[in-house]
Amino acid sequence: MPPRSRRPSRKDPIPRASPPAPDAPSPSARAAAIRESVRHGAVKDIGPLLLALSDPVPGVRETAAVALGMLKDTRACTTLATSLHDPDARVRAAAVEALGAIGRAESRTVLEPALDDTDPEVRAKAALALVDLGDARSIPALGRRTEDPDPAVRRAAAIALGRIDPVAGFPSLERLLSDPIDRVRREAVLGVGRSADPVHLGIVRRYLRDPARRVRVAAAVVAGRHRDRDSVPLLLETLATPETWEKPAILVALGRIGDPAAVPALVEWAEHPSHWIRVCAVHALGEMGTPEARDVALRHLGDPYWSVRGAAAVALGKVGAPGDLAPLLALLHDDHPWARRGAIYALGCLGLAEAAPRLREELLDPAAEVRLAAVWALGALQDDGARDDLVRLLYQARPAEDGTPAPGSVGDDRLASDAESRLFDAIVQALGRLSHGLPDPLIHRSLVDALGRLSEEELDRLARLPLPELRADQPAPTLRSLFEAALPSSAEDEDGG
Repeated sequence: MPPRSRRPSRKDPIPRASPPAPDAPSPSARAAAIRESVRHGAVKDIGPLLLALSDPVPGVRETAAVALGMLKDTRACTTLATSLHDPDARVRAAAVEALGAIGRAESRTVLEPALDDTDPEVRAKAALALVDLGDARSIPALGRRTEDPDPAVRRAAAIALGRIDPVAGFPSLERLLSDPIDRVRREAVLGVGRSADPVHLGIVRRYLRDPARRVRVAAAVVAGRHRDRDSVPLLLETLATPETWEKPAILVALGRIGDPAAVPALVEWAEHPSHWIRVCAVHALGEMGTPEARDVALRHLGDPYWSVRGAAAVALGKVGAPGDLAPLLALLHDDHPWARRGAIYALGCLGLAEAAPRLREELLDPAAEVRLAAVWALGALQDDGARDDLVRLLYQARPAEDGTPAPGSVGDDRLASDAESRLFDAIVQALGRLSHGLPDPLIHRSLVDALGRLSEEELDRLARLPLPELRADQPAPTLRSLFEAALPSSAEDEDGG
């Protein structure tokens, strides 16, 4: 008796394309073609990518979903929502991530049901995708996942609850504070800590004594973020224990809180054998700005580790004096760019105009971080002698395309730096400061030319500026506002001549 033919399953609502012809590209070739099609960003016709979501090979469908997420094209949302019913969990997970990346508010209605997916990775990614939408109406659905059997899902729920609305999500986060998995408790502590409610901060404070060190670190981060002075005794208590793993986070927290009671301990830990602990102690003393900080910073300009020398220079920029010009200029000869970078920032922060001729030389440094610092410092010092060099750099610099740090190597040390992509914004700001608010034909012409290279979308993005311009209490300006400040109204009608 011949076998009965298998009827198509009705459980799979996604139509699948017919198997490719024998001479059609292989699955790996099809996936490679998808990746290549989005390599340069926006795609005018996304039809082929949408069609690839019904490819017979799961790996190709997954690649298509990832590519659509990279494009962040709202035209793909409807088809990606259909892929949430794909029989392959990897495809569903990729579709969830893509919908989150696109960030269309209407996607909430399809992402919330994905929190109940049979696959834990899909459930976890659905929770994180809802973070991108930021809609507080998702709080109840996320709260139900605090009882999920998979700790990765509970952890993702804690992240989402804390970032979307820590106050509305507090009852669910409070349950996760007693989770048996320390990674889940850590995210719950950070989530509760995003609320400025004093009661919530008091609850987080208790976790400075949690048995898991990663949870103690999270509690220290929260204490530092909110400058919680009531946590200082517990932080100093933990600092006195033999365990060193959480010491950097505690030192940074103490520096942010700024309680003078912590100064003796910070001075002591600035001499610790571990260079990373010395970095954090020196940084903390610089944040506090006490008289002891200057002595410690000057002493550590000669530290054997480049990371400590760099941190000492940055700290000296906050607590130094005009008499520190010579040691900071000497540090510009350091073998490591991080130390040179720190010295440049310090010279600019201290307003040491005598250093300007030497700082102009640093515009040619091979390290982008050093060049970025020099651009900022020369602008901060309003050094007219740097005008021609900064104009030349503006014509060479390219506006940032994304915020992905590019790895750079110096000797055996690997550094992740996005300084090259931040140079354009820093130069625009520096040239605006050099103009002193008055028309300068050369500066005006170069800025107008640079403005003509940018789209409206690029002008409305947040400016990406050097370290001294980053302040937690002030929002970052847009690139448009940098140009408006750099091009005074009296010069807008000039012809640049």
